[in-house]
Amino acid sequence: MSDVRDCEQCGTPFTPRREHARFCSARCRVAWSRADRANPAAETNALVWAVTAMTDATDRLPRVTALDRRRAFAVISEAVWWVTIVDANLVRYHPDLYDTELARRSGADRLGVEETLSGLRFVRNQIGHDIDRAYFIRAASGTPGAPHARDWTWTSVPEPTGESMSPRGLAWEMTRYRAYQSRLAGRPVTATFRCAASFLKIVAAGITPAEDVRALD
Repeated sequence: MSDVRDCEQCGTPFTPRREHARFCSARCRVAWSRADRANPAAETNALVWAVTAMTDATDRLPRVTALDRRRAFAVISEAVWWVTIVDANLVRYHPDLYDTELARRSGADRLGVEETLSGLRFVRNQIGHDIDRAYFIRAASGTPGAPHARDWTWTSVPEPTGESMSPRGLAWEMTRYRAYQSRLAGRPVTATFRCAASFLKIVAAGITPAEDVRALD
């Protein structure tokens, strides 16, 4: 994707590898962190709290009993929100640890994690509007009555129109949309969250103090 932005530390134009990239180099990222992060302990506590909320939301999904589509999507939306909150925190403040964990994985596994998280960002952006988005899910075939949360799958959805987006914003949203279609559509909702949350908890465990690791189990 052709996209050039200015480094927030030194002002140098650069082409980002990731949609939320803010710095042209690791040196600028470190310099910004040293100058801007006045209370790292508070940030760590906030991360632990967010990961705990994410874990509660994603672990609860398979246990949720029979729901109609709208109620099921309300429960799923909470999990989407917390996964993307934790993901954004780690990408913004701990990109080196994030990238290190990605690099440890095989090419296919790495792509799966990246596209799963990108697809969830697409869902988050769509449900951020005051529109009923329950069509994002459907009951698995052969599921009688009102299915449990574990029985829902993601649907294939039309491309976003992007009428109110800038060209750059639409380009990134189309990247997220393609990831959604490739990695989520037609697959079980709970499997998506297992993939995303397990990766994020591994990254977060490298940041939080030892006494707080129990919150990430």
